[in-house]
Amino acid sequence: MTQSALLRARILAGETLFGTFLNLGSIQAAEVCGRSGLDWVLVDLEHGSGTEADLLPQLAAIAGTPATALVRVEEGTRLRIGRALDLGADGVMVPQVNTAAAARDIASWLRFPPHGKRGVALFTRGLRYGAGGHDSVDTRNEEIVGVAQIESRAAVEAAAEMAAVDGIDVLFVGPADLSHALGIRGQIDHPDFDAAIRTVADAAKANGKAAGIMLWKPEEAARYAAMGYTFFSLSTDGALLNAAVRGALQGGRAATTST
Repeated sequence: MTQSALLRARILAGETLFGTFLNLGSIQAAEVCGRSGLDWVLVDLEHGSGTEADLLPQLAAIAGTPATALVRVEEGTRLRIGRALDLGADGVMVPQVNTAAAARDIASWLRFPPHGKRGVALFTRGLRYGAGGHDSVDTRNEEIVGVAQIESRAAVEAAAEMAAVDGIDVLFVGPADLSHALGIRGQIDHPDFDAAIRTVADAAKANGKAAGIMLWKPEEAARYAAMGYTFFSLSTDGALLNAAVRGALQGGRAATTST
């Protein structure tokens, strides 16, 4: 079983998995995070500093690590999703998925015919430059991870229908977007936010899929895990770097002022 197929199997088996978003656009940061012990790392093309031109070097760097490479595309279109997969992404996260119809479209763009509508080009990095021939498309169809982001009231209401879509493996909550959409900006302890994320978790569980969420603090994982969440992002590489540098600086200043 390939690394990408293994991640999808682990997701659908309900295993607890941790990753992080790569928003620095840095090849070295991608490799460091990939070697850290994380299960997956995600190149963020929606809010990250890098563009599609920076995607291939980051995917190549991640390929030499134990982590599985995912990509958050700029938007849920056939060409954006197809480009990420052709370059070698093992899964795609799509932001702002608000309806079951949109989820079905996304799932179709993740897979080759007859199971989907992804364009077939064998000589791509995503198909190992044609090494497996035409039969390789069936194997690749089973490997790709599909992640739909839940970031609006409409998405929460449609969560059960989205989770029922074959090929949508994870319903992933963006706390910032969802809290703003609910009119409770940043209030992730608010009862309305709590109700929304429980709805997402229940929808995922009922359909044999995973519920995921971005953690603002690692200790938040306990709260979400109790609801059934299993797919966690430990912030972003930029935020983690910022916290590490500030913590080291604080420690250094404390050590020198106490002597």
